[in-house]
Amino acid sequence: MGRHEGMRAFRPLFFLALFLLIACEAEPPPPFQLQPVAFDRLPGWEEDRHEEGLEAFRKGCPRLTAPPQGEEKWGAVCRQAAGVPKKDGRAARHFFESAFTPHRVLGDGKAEGLFTGYYEAELEGSWEKDARHRFAVYGRPKDLVMVDLGRFREEYRGETIAGRVEAGQLRPYSTRGEIADGALEGKKLELLWVDDPIDLFFLHIQGSGRVHMKDGSELRLGYAGKNGHRYRSIGRELIARGEISKANASMPALRTWLRAHPEKMSELLAQNPSFVFFRKQEMEGPIGSLGVALTPGRSLAVDRAFLPLGAPLWLDSVTPLNPEEPLRRLVVAQDTGGAIKGAVRGDFFWGFGAAAEKQAGSMKVPGRYYLLLPKPGAAKTAN
Repeated sequence: MGRHEGMRAFRPLFFLALFLLIACEAEPPPPFQLQPVAFDRLPGWEEDRHEEGLEAFRKGCPRLTAPPQGEEKWGAVCRQAAGVPKKDGRAARHFFESAFTPHRVLGDGKAEGLFTGYYEAELEGSWEKDARHRFAVYGRPKDLVMVDLGRFREEYRGETIAGRVEAGQLRPYSTRGEIADGALEGKKLELLWVDDPIDLFFLHIQGSGRVHMKDGSELRLGYAGKNGHRYRSIGRELIARGEISKANASMPALRTWLRAHPEKMSELLAQNPSFVFFRKQEMEGPIGSLGVALTPGRSLAVDRAFLPLGAPLWLDSVTPLNPEEPLRRLVVAQDTGGAIKGAVRGDFFWGFGAAAEKQAGSMKVPGRYYLLLPKPGAAKTAN
């Protein structure tokens, strides 16, 4: 066989190998992946106060074990959790190590993602509208319909839409801008009135808050629903307009810009069409999507399209005001958020007060987490 004939025979094999190589390289990694690891692979695991994470986990057990499948998935570990002595860190750690297996969470093949923070907002309010208190906090409209799409199709798990029914069809509800222009006037939905539109806007972002009332009382507000429009960051809008830098897009920077440009405030806030409705609540703290009171420093908002609400997670990140200080601890997936999308994406609940607001407002840090799932036969091994 001549040299050229050998090359002709080689070409089909060469192109087949090249095609297979390209096909393998072109295949994207899965959007969600779990890799089992040992507890000694969790950075800082031995240094945590595991009893605090256990208390947060126990709060969610009544929800976790609810029918139809809750008892099968979580019943054994929740019963074991109930028997662990309170404030006993060693026993709490033994419980988690005996009953769970950690799994590194990957999104699109990457373990690292974005972690932000939120807090319970603080406002000044009045039961009646007056010269100072002019901005309404609205309760949930009776015609608002919220639909959990995951009840209809598994691939839509974690997705919710909202609107109003008109002529037998679900139509979009009023946007933030339309509500600011009076779309809800005359419906008697005003729960109370507050004195600061910027504080009110950030109440919508946080989803809960405490209001110091003009008559000396204090009221706690909780999330009651939203209009169904997608959350849009005003920070990104200001970056796109060249008003602030990406590195400076923190909550304090947004507050500063809004106070310096009152004439542009309404137009900018309307760029986020999402609008939140509230209710008065008597609970010990703000209520997350799991339906239990959030625990400062131990509750995390996640994308429930990927992670089960109520599950414990090991968080490996950094403190926003001091990136040299690790933020590593047991947290529990107890909440969701309009901007929390992706397999590795979390929103850390800092609690209430000025210190919590400062930490949350500055938090935009990289991190990763590990999902703790019950071992088969956990009821036996956790003893």
